[in-house]
Amino acid sequence: MTNEVSYEISIDIPREEAWEKLRDISLAHNYVPGLVSTEIRTEQREGVGASRRVFQKKDWIDETVEEWTDGYGFLIRLHRGDKTPPVFNKAWFRYSIADGPNDTTIFNASMTYEMPWGGIGRALDKYVLRKSLVSILRDVAVAMKSYYETGEPVTPDKLKALKAKK
Repeated sequence: MTNEVSYEISIDIPREEAWEKLRDISLAHNYVPGLVSTEIRTEQREGVGASRRVFQKKDWIDETVEEWTDGYGFLIRLHRGDKTPPVFNKAWFRYSIADGPNDTTIFNASMTYEMPWGGIGRALDKYVLRKSLVSILRDVAVAMKSYYETGEPVTPDKLKALKAKK
């Protein structure tokens, strides 16, 4: 069974400007909470097949572009080499942008995933995971908005202050 969670936010820059930042898949550590660096793993830097490895303090995950809609976003598959990250049978993250009113951008972050373990996986998703994933997506969206509008990387303290404003 495929599950999906998402979070949407308005960014105060035109979509074309947001796309110039979004298309650079090496920038994720500037706005994804918990990431400390990003390494492009393929010669190809954008489009289907481009791949990056994102690093946390003690962990990493590979992300490979599977869909690319020039000017509007992409879908990345989450994996560790040939394996899927723990907890999921399969997992994807979609970044999509659209024109908003008055030269703004509507950014939507979504995660699509398949859970293992049958009924136990469904219960884990319903009672624990889904709420946590929405919170993670919200943090990514809030941090991305700040980074795109200011050009300044979002630190944990800055994210905490941004969330306190909401």
